[in-house]
Amino acid sequence: MPSEMTERQAFLVLNALPNIGPITLNRLLGELGGDPRTVLTAGAQRLQQVQGVGPVISATVTAWRDHFDLEREEQRMTQARTSFVVTQDPAYPRLLREIHDPPIGLYRKGTYDLSQPCLAIVGSRRTTLYGQSVAKKLGADLARAGFCVVSGLARGIDTAAHEGALSVGGRTAAVLGTGVDIIYPPENLALYRQIEEKGAILSEFPFGRRADRQSFAMRNRIVAGMCEGVIVVETDVSGGSMITARFAGEQGRLIFAVPGRIDQPTSAGCHQLIRDGATLLTNVDDVLNELNYLDGLRPAPIVAGAGLSAETSAALSADENAVLTCFAGGALLSIDRLAALSGLSVAALSSTLMMLELKRRVVKRTDGTFEARPA
Repeated sequence: MPSEMTERQAFLVLNALPNIGPITLNRLLGELGGDPRTVLTAGAQRLQQVQGVGPVISATVTAWRDHFDLEREEQRMTQARTSFVVTQDPAYPRLLREIHDPPIGLYRKGTYDLSQPCLAIVGSRRTTLYGQSVAKKLGADLARAGFCVVSGLARGIDTAAHEGALSVGGRTAAVLGTGVDIIYPPENLALYRQIEEKGAILSEFPFGRRADRQSFAMRNRIVAGMCEGVIVVETDVSGGSMITARFAGEQGRLIFAVPGRIDQPTSAGCHQLIRDGATLLTNVDDVLNELNYLDGLRPAPIVAGAGLSAETSAALSADENAVLTCFAGGALLSIDRLAALSGLSVAALSSTLMMLELKRRVVKRTDGTFEARPA
């Protein structure tokens, strides 16, 4: 190994070697002083003294040049404006360091440093319109509250969650099951570029790595590991989101599940999670109450009006203004009381309240009453 190899370059080499999992890599680093250059120069006999390292792994490490072209990888990183962050870096997700098998490094596109608390929103690729709308609203509400919304850039729920966060000018991070140079699905190219500009694209895989069954499972453990909690919006009982939820449980993270129709297969996984003890989630307040941050530890919310979509900043209708007037003085009102005060029918009132909730002007409380948000 050239003497001029830097520690970061050595981390890059180790991370890219085939058939060596993160547990083994962390064990090698732990027993050989933490310097990856020492691991690359240790020799087969010394390497095999480490638990879990046999002739195949030791041969891979000692002959690393046969498996990885460091110069080519660095050229690709430069061209793609990609950095490689290791566990010692401030930009490495704080909570991810705590799991039992953290990646020794992450490729990162975008300059966001993941300093805000993160929450994951995951779910099925084959989703319903209901699931997409819920994921998008949760993504927007969590981002507006100051959280970074994490997901996997997949079709369906992942896409909706990212779009929701971006729609209010919030932060979002996409964790890929491929190298950062492979955009999957390809129709999410524009979304990929938006996330790169406003948030972060992350992967533990080197350039050119294609998706497979193993890579998606590895991706899911990162999604769960870097977040305070995982929200599952729609999934069947065998979906990949159930794997993410299992990782979250093993890592001591909070698990939330959104209920759906009892005859809808894409809600069966969520219902199973709720039966198994996940928190039933109906709105973003359920997340905030469960997290129960101490004063000063909540993320700073986005300033009102920053990055708002046309929908959320739209002018109020006459009915909406009439209903808002009923809340003068900070009143907490039931739907029956609102109907009496506004003169609207229950059907018209329900529709109006839904629009006011979408526009973030009123909120439904856990006891069923409604409350106006400060202007």
